[in-house]
Amino acid sequence: MREVEVRALVMDPTQNMPVLLLRDPQSKKVVPVWIGQPEATSIAMIMQQREFPRPLAHDLIKAILKSLGGDLDMIVIDSIQDSTYFATLYVRDHTGKTHEIDARPSDSIAIALRLGSPIYVSDEVFHVAAVEMPTEDDGDQNEDRFRAFVESEMKLADFKRFVSEGGV
Repeated sequence: MREVEVRALVMDPTQNMPVLLLRDPQSKKVVPVWIGQPEATSIAMIMQQREFPRPLAHDLIKAILKSLGGDLDMIVIDSIQDSTYFATLYVRDHTGKTHEIDARPSDSIAIALRLGSPIYVSDEVFHVAAVEMPTEDDGDQNEDRFRAFVESEMKLADFKRFVSEGGV
């Protein structure tokens, strides 16, 4: 299992869908996860440290969990089947008991970001889904190199086609 961090939220221009890039700091690879627009909006808001005037569903889950004395220990993106990722929330209740709850990765990540909980990808998913990302340098060229990576080298459409054709 590898701990990952949210590196970026980008648009797949061929599918016109948001893609979350989960970066493994040890290998410099990323796992692209296609998500829905509502979840992308929720994740973007927390990444930009902005809030809606009223709580979004993920904010509400955080508030309920905290008010009941629970916490989110971690999330794990643990499998991929028929081009769909699956995740598990590890929720600790007020007695200290941990509960495993099946959830969509996008919702899990949105909640984890709000609670500061670690995000993991199973070795199996990482082996199948991770793609190389350019090494990060100091300097102005880094942003251009990252943009070029997202737009061409990553080949989002090819990866999505590979996954949907049962390549995983």
